[in-house]
Amino acid sequence: MQHAVVSSNDWLIARKALLKAEKELTRLRDKVARERLALPWTRINKNYVFDTPEGPRTLADLFDGRSQLLVQHFMFAPGWKEGCPSCSYMADHTDGMNKHLSHHDVTMIAVSRAPLAELERYRKRMGWQFKWVSSFDNDFNHDFRVSFTPEEVSSGDIDYNFGEWRETGEEWPGVSAFYKNDAGEVFRTYSTYGRGVEVMMGTYDMLDLAPKGRNEASGMDWVRRHDRYE
Repeated sequence: MQHAVVSSNDWLIARKALLKAEKELTRLRDKVARERLALPWTRINKNYVFDTPEGPRTLADLFDGRSQLLVQHFMFAPGWKEGCPSCSYMADHTDGMNKHLSHHDVTMIAVSRAPLAELERYRKRMGWQFKWVSSFDNDFNHDFRVSFTPEEVSSGDIDYNFGEWRETGEEWPGVSAFYKNDAGEVFRTYSTYGRGVEVMMGTYDMLDLAPKGRNEASGMDWVRRHDRYE
């Protein structure tokens, strides 16, 4: 993209014009956030049990004493040598956020289908501190439409992001939110998929401010696991 080079006064005029659009976007984002909070909830009736470093734990246990739980549906299937690079990019932001989320009644974790030992090996390699649990022995990933059977994949389309998804694959990313009341009941309050998971990618927000923006030739092909950048 070629940019005009103008006087500081002309730059200020252009910047103020953009500010008007940015304020409209902020107001729209606030409106959508209010609508998100107003969504109805659905009770989780299935007894999901996860493999964790502390032993078997239910979904209710994963709240860790708080009333709100955020889950990154991390793409890491059994037998994979390492986690998805894009999900790893997402997860690189978690530890910094957790410092604040945990003091605002929110627990944030990652869930993947790979066995716990494989998750722990990769987590240590990446230097992450957040809790990562395995859904290897339950239907959590399939029920939340982030993991798909070979039959579903071979069908040519999958039920992902609340509709038909033509790009098939056994694992897809997502973020889900849950609430636990005083009676111990757990409710699903929200899930987002596809580009909705960019909510975890704070690096993108900063790149959007940089002179070249995201500067992507083909999606996220530029992203590497943080220990693989040259």
